[in-house]
Amino acid sequence: MDYLGGIFLYKGLLTIKVTDEITNFPIEGVSINICAIPKEGSTKSKYIYKNLITNSSGMIKKISLDAPNFIYSQVPNSPRAYSTYILTISKEGYQTVVIQGVQILPLVEAIQNISLSKISAFTTKTKKIYKISDNVLYGNFQPKILEDDLKPIPFVLSNVVVPEYIIVHDGMPSDKNAPNYWIPFRDYIKNVASSEIYATWPTETIYANVVAIVSFTLNRVYTEWYRNMGYDFTITSTTAYDHKFIYNRNIFDTISIVVDNIFNVYIQRPKGNPQPLLAQYCDGIQTQCPGKMTQWGSKYLGDQGYKFDEILRYYYGQDIGLQGTDMIKGVPSSFPGYTLTLWSTGEPVRTIQNQLNAIANAYPALPKVDVDGIYGPKTQESVRKFQEIFRMNQSGNVDFATWYAISKIYVAVTKIAEFEI
Repeated sequence: MDYLGGIFLYKGLLTIKVTDEITNFPIEGVSINICAIPKEGSTKSKYIYKNLITNSSGMIKKISLDAPNFIYSQVPNSPRAYSTYILTISKEGYQTVVIQGVQILPLVEAIQNISLSKISAFTTKTKKIYKISDNVLYGNFQPKILEDDLKPIPFVLSNVVVPEYIIVHDGMPSDKNAPNYWIPFRDYIKNVASSEIYATWPTETIYANVVAIVSFTLNRVYTEWYRNMGYDFTITSTTAYDHKFIYNRNIFDTISIVVDNIFNVYIQRPKGNPQPLLAQYCDGIQTQCPGKMTQWGSKYLGDQGYKFDEILRYYYGQDIGLQGTDMIKGVPSSFPGYTLTLWSTGEPVRTIQNQLNAIANAYPALPKVDVDGIYGPKTQESVRKFQEIFRMNQSGNVDFATWYAISKIYVAVTKIAEFEI
């Protein structure tokens, strides 16, 4: 944050990561231009940065960009809390991608992931353009049509499962022209949270909202809600029925870290109920939802020092329980239940070493390690480098979040995904 002439000038950060759509490998040497959104009535865009080039990990890290006053994201009915920019992403041999409306909040890091498609004889367009809509707290969206929190279903699945992918229908359920997108589960949750709340809110508030989003989503999975109506998707992107999802939008570091830590935790009501709670919510300002969580209300409770479970009990009742599931699809092996640290030994260490070496084939900045089942300094350094590349806390240890992040990238670059829903 800078200070000029009595005015605080806030900054936000932007990290861009570019991969190949087919191989999921990073693309080095991609050129990226960043422009300000033209003012109303103007067609000219002002370049902020020109010809930024991605590194061997397909990244450009922590670009500084102007952002609005921090207070706008802390008080409802404020001016827009984020600034918006246009990214033009291009490399010879690939289709150019333009993203209009990348959102930058003050004092946090925005992360823009994008995949490029190679140009072929069948390519009909030289450029793909994506227009990013507003955050729900600022934009004008349909209020949630409230439903029963628990669904009567004809049968109960034996376990709650985190699917590898969520199939998102980008429109109203009955809109047959709306596309379906296959989105990895954690990426979906990060997208929704970045679209529904502000990443500048208290950490405990972010945890509460992420758990509610996860629980709602897992209820849709567990009850096969839309499939039982004859549809071929898991969830929609419309706020009238589900959460807001914006295809190819940027996410934020504060939200990404929380999701990685808690993406398998959902709400039970009462505690022990096998069905995840359809944890509905609203903003509490433009719309009201008695008996449900309000987003601004959860923010104020976080400001007052409430823990995330206390926030959830405040809104969803004192009889709720929080439950984690170990059934996580699309990973070669499950987290062993303890953090791998320096001089840990055993098969879990060997698993991580094998996966790191496979990832290093795609990411040359990641050092390869001996596969000996011993978590020595070289393994620790390789893990730390992985955490740096993939925007995680750089502890050098393999905790729950890092284990599943390594698994996710390993599956992506080796193409062993199960494609299970």
